[in-house]
Amino acid sequence: MPIALAILAAGHGSRMHSDLPKVLHRIGHAPLLSHAIGSGLALDPARIVVVAGHGAEAVEAELAASHPEAQTVRQEPQLGTAHAVAQAGPPLADFDGDVIVLYGDTPFVSAETLEAMLAARASGADIVMLGFEAANPGRYGRLITQGDQLERIVEAKDATPEELAVRLCNSGVVCAPRTLLFDLVAAVGNDNAAGEYYLTDIVGLATKRGLTARVVTCDEAETLGVNTRADLAAAEATFQTAARTQALNEGAMLTAPETVFFAHDTYIGRDVVIEPNVVFGPGVTVETGAHIRAFSHLEGCHVSGGCVVGPYARLRPGAELDRGVKIGNFVEIKEASIGTGAKVNHLSYVGDATVGPEANIGAGTVTCNYDGVNKHRTEIGARSFIGTNTALVAPVSVGIEAMTAAGSVVTNDVPDGALAVARAKQETKPGLARKLHDLALRLKAKGTN
Repeated sequence: MPIALAILAAGHGSRMHSDLPKVLHRIGHAPLLSHAIGSGLALDPARIVVVAGHGAEAVEAELAASHPEAQTVRQEPQLGTAHAVAQAGPPLADFDGDVIVLYGDTPFVSAETLEAMLAARASGADIVMLGFEAANPGRYGRLITQGDQLERIVEAKDATPEELAVRLCNSGVVCAPRTLLFDLVAAVGNDNAAGEYYLTDIVGLATKRGLTARVVTCDEAETLGVNTRADLAAAEATFQTAARTQALNEGAMLTAPETVFFAHDTYIGRDVVIEPNVVFGPGVTVETGAHIRAFSHLEGCHVSGGCVVGPYARLRPGAELDRGVKIGNFVEIKEASIGTGAKVNHLSYVGDATVGPEANIGAGTVTCNYDGVNKHRTEIGARSFIGTNTALVAPVSVGIEAMTAAGSVVTNDVPDGALAVARAKQETKPGLARKLHDLALRLKAKGTN
């Protein structure tokens, strides 16, 4: 049976104290909303509808860039979760299948949990709710069951003392056939303490109609919702712990796991060694057998097997390292391809460049790629040797097995096998240093600066 996702993302998030819509705050360098969508994507949904509200323009722009397959509708005004789900009705009017309602600020519901909900639907339940045993039930709605039948859901603010004693709590995630879901939502009223239309009321309405409602449970950690900055920090910690565990389980070696930070899409191959205090931004692939040394930062780059990066290296977007490349301390690579076995070992910037195989880039080398208006490329040939403190003023090329002398400012192309020397001629004045030193001492003794 086809599946559709209805993802509620209209909340203001006032407790975040931010101008950014709550669902666009990030964990692992991806918006909360993207994490929620990602869980549902494992089910291969036929439709995705996101219900936006506060900051809808920003939410729509993010979805257009990251999930163009998702359709956005707006909830204005915001009158509760049932009212939000109702906004997804028109886009799904011709859909024949089950709808799963997810929440844009609840990023960790697993694909396995959603599959369990679909299995419960397939076994005969008309409605399936996701519940969890809460360590501290507090403000959560309570799931009131009779045997294996879910009879109703009671919001904490409307619950009796007996109902508040129940520890089985509501996550808000629901799975139901499209026609039934929107039929029940249309029947929900707002006779409650908040005057809102609660999605949870559909269970009681279904029970009165003689329909079957069931509960699938998950670990409480999956239902973590983000409402405050403290929640966001906790969600980031949860994400990082899971990412580190996955990397270790898949064969990487993290020598100090708690100091390594991953992005949502970081790929780490087997036998990769990652030293302490390494940060991965989005878009990083590190292949089998590479070594990322301490205090390095990688973003939008590809590191092939056998490479050594760092310590204190920065790989920026567009950095492409072929096999066996060595990038050393205080080196920055940006929008550059570094060929097999090449070395950039010390204190250099290589941007908008191609470096050939087995080339050696000396300490302090800079590719001068920007003229204030446009970026220009530098081409460095295979097995070339770039001397210490060379400035390569792009556009410029250094040929195969060519060399530059230390301290050169290279503005013209260097042919294959040639040596470029581009620096002022040195003059030596015998004895002048001693004379200047003695003069400085005499002036100091007289109190003259």
